[in-house]
Amino acid sequence: MKEKWFVVGDVHGEYDLLEKLLLHWDEEEQDLVFLGDLADRGPKSKDCLLTVMDLVTSGRAHCVKGNHEVLLLNWLKEPDLRFANYISNGGKETIEDLLYQGAVDELSPEELSAMILRDYTDLIDFLEKLPFYVESDFCIGVHAGINLDTDDWRQTSERDFAWMREEFYNHPKVPEKLVVFGHTPVQYLHQNQSATQVWCGLNRIDIDGGAVYHGALHGVVISHRGIEADYQIFHPKHNWSSAKVEI
Repeated sequence: MKEKWFVVGDVHGEYDLLEKLLLHWDEEEQDLVFLGDLADRGPKSKDCLLTVMDLVTSGRAHCVKGNHEVLLLNWLKEPDLRFANYISNGGKETIEDLLYQGAVDELSPEELSAMILRDYTDLIDFLEKLPFYVESDFCIGVHAGINLDTDDWRQTSERDFAWMREEFYNHPKVPEKLVVFGHTPVQYLHQNQSATQVWCGLNRIDIDGGAVYHGALHGVVISHRGIEADYQIFHPKHNWSSAKVEI
């Protein structure tokens, strides 16, 4: 890997923000790393998913699996059982962006799943094969966190990699390398609905700026010296006085 990372926080279908953010990426000097949660809730999940798949499969980027990739894949495997849960987590926006507007109201969960599995074979295969973490000699990239109670953090369960919260960012143990993660909007950790800046803890940083909640999408440049730059692309409706952050 290169000596610097350009790490992108939770995109959640905010493709217009992602396009602007990637203008700051120096491909010659920086590895591009996505921390998962590419889709759901936002308006352009399909563009986000296909763009990142193209970047990764062409060898230009890395991406880890987030809990929303897990939610999508689990729903596709058990469409009736997991439909309500996926919809409640922003899945309708992804389903209808992949298929067509109104599809969720017109078709059964099984029909919706079958159509996506038929039409997006390469995408589903790509999501299935995503790793739960990426690592360099100076940094660990993960969606939600790592288990600091294990002798080797690489033994963290897949569920914890994608879903954990307080048990990671509040843990008193200092990780062996800087850990960059998303999943929990920084506003929650700052306890301030207006704060979009990255949150810094004990050798760990949270870069989920709550873009889909009208916050900001982060692109953070990291090297062995730590954070070298942080680019924030603000949502055009950025107004935390009226936004609700969900975790």
